[in-house]
Formats: sequence, structure tokens, C-alpha cells
Amino acid sequence: METIRPSADLRNHYAEMSRQCRETRQPVIVTVNGRDDTVLLGASDYRQMKAELELLRMLSEAEDDVRNGRTAPIQDTFSGIRASLLERSKG
Repeated sequence: METIRPSADLRNHYAEMSRQCRETRQPVIVTVNGRDDTVLLGASDYRQMKAELELLRMLSEAEDDVRNGRTAPIQDTFSGIRASLLERSKG
């Protein structure tokens, strides 16, 4: 579960908040004047979240391609990849 802390805690308790994010792998929501402002998240969790979002975007694009008939036979795809890899290995 996420924690909510006032922005003053960033100055006064940053090390504690940072440790909490890393250890619990949960975000800390920072408020200004009682309103959500910023989210503090451990770096590894941030990188994982970015990678997951990128994968979801790619899957969404792939679904759109299938829906709109932008597909190719799998053998053609693998042949193209093999040819590309062979070209790279020569150069």
C-alpha cells in the first residue's frame, strides 16, 4: 500500500522515505497543501514500470497490426531476420 507524506518530509526525512520505497517496493505520494503532487518510487521499480509500459505499447501495436491485416507469414519473418543477422555478421 502506498504512503502519503507532506512535501516537508522530503527535506526532513528523505533518507527514510527513500529506504521505505526501496524496501517495500511501494510508492510514496508527496503532497503539497494536502494535494497529491509527486510520487517517490525506487529506481528499480521505476525502470521495471517503464519496461512494462513499453511492452504493453508494443503488444497494443501488434494487436492493431493483426486487426488491420498488417501481418506476414512467420517463415517470411524468420527468413528476413536470418538475412539481417547474416549481413551484420559480415560487416
